[in-house]
Amino acid sequence: MALETKPNIYFSDFFDVSPEVVDLYGAFNISVINDLPLFIDPFLLYDSDEAKYRALHDDIILYLKFLRDRAVADELNEGNVAHWFLFKEVKQNWLGFSRTGNAGTGLGKKFAESLCGNLKSVFRDFGSETVTDGSHLEKLSLLDGGVGRDHLSDFTTNLIKGFLLEYTQTFAQAHIAVGRRRRFRVDKVHFDYSTQRWKDATFELPYLPGLSGHYVILTPKEILTRDEAWINQGDLLDQFTQLRTSLSDDSLRAQVNSHFLARITEKSTEDEKRKAALSTITKFHQLLDFYILRKERDAPKAHAVSSEKVRDTHRQFVENVTALVSNLLAGTEFYEEGNSYDASLKRVHFLKRVIESSDGYRLFYLKGKPIKREADLHTMFRLTWYASSFDVNSEVNNGRGPVDYKISKGARDKSLVEFKLASNSGLRRNLEHQVKVYEQANDTKSSIKVIMCFSDAEYEKVHKMLRDLKLHEKESVVVIDANSENKPSGSKAS
Repeated sequence: MALETKPNIYFSDFFDVSPEVVDLYGAFNISVINDLPLFIDPFLLYDSDEAKYRALHDDIILYLKFLRDRAVADELNEGNVAHWFLFKEVKQNWLGFSRTGNAGTGLGKKFAESLCGNLKSVFRDFGSETVTDGSHLEKLSLLDGGVGRDHLSDFTTNLIKGFLLEYTQTFAQAHIAVGRRRRFRVDKVHFDYSTQRWKDATFELPYLPGLSGHYVILTPKEILTRDEAWINQGDLLDQFTQLRTSLSDDSLRAQVNSHFLARITEKSTEDEKRKAALSTITKFHQLLDFYILRKERDAPKAHAVSSEKVRDTHRQFVENVTALVSNLLAGTEFYEEGNSYDASLKRVHFLKRVIESSDGYRLFYLKGKPIKREADLHTMFRLTWYASSFDVNSEVNNGRGPVDYKISKGARDKSLVEFKLASNSGLRRNLEHQVKVYEQANDTKSSIKVIMCFSDAEYEKVHKMLRDLKLHEKESVVVIDANSENKPSGSKAS
């Protein structure tokens, strides 16, 4: 298959807009091939210098107080729960935690039950806090059974969807050709407190034929972050010791310490200590407000950390992937196709040559350090498949665990591709057992295993493992040497 002259991966590609124009507008130049691992952090709205963002945060808190009052008053019948608590994922922003495409689960019944239960019990005082300077949606994610990270992202995006649609409409009307935008009726855009109902609205938005949802939503970079929100459970548990020892209320401090120390011993593991800490915080939820107060006082760091994370994400998934596709893969055999197995193996081997012999390895490093997460490797690989006639699905789960990719064309022609980092502690187990399970679950005998090494030690360890498992001569097992210390003088062959 001949490759298009210009790769179409990012918003600017599809809508013939300069990436610089998107950047100057303040929006992130999203991929419309695959979600990128960013999400809106409500704290960046709360602490923004711009009144429009602070107003959005106020609106979020107002709506949560409305939900709290309805929960406490026992006014939540099935219909109200469905209308007030259940939201679809706003997949048109192409941000989030989906490994392939932009489809997520949204906010379903389990989320509604969890949020309703917490607002009715432990968070009855939500919106009326006296310790902190403000109220925070993230507070609801700090306990077990609360709002998870992906739910926090989906909920926030839904509650400010009207702003995002207007933000995108303004850009589209100024920079996108009339033929590339259309008017769309969008549900649940504004909440009317007088009728207690969500209202729909119409917007003129960038139009993508053939994609589910058809329109695209842009998001300002300054409200985005990656990995974790500024206020999050992991950080709370990291700070637990400081929190419990710095409490000014002697009685509360004694109760907290007694509860926690009764649940651990000198032999307790770190995991057991964190579970004991979470149990203590759940009982003495005043600790949540003291933790949030600490985060409020360190607010400038939140913006600096998030800005750096967004810049790094742009380098990794926009700049590096663009360089990989445009400079090293475009116009090559990487984009020629046969059956699913041949096409997949050919792409993997070509990618291996590019990484090992054409400086492609540089694009898998960030700030001089190799990528640490297989999820990032998966996303980068998926973005390079933009010009394929095959169906490329990631994390396909057919009942026996998810596989990284299933490459298919129709029901009979399908192959599996597993990407692993050599540093993965479960690599041997995966090579020995799991791939066979995947093949059986997906009704195929065609599978490819790709292992990326970033050091000589990793390279030698992997080859010893392959020899032990009698896989070292298998064409379907491909080892990629991305060790920067071995470049550019050449690299080992797998």
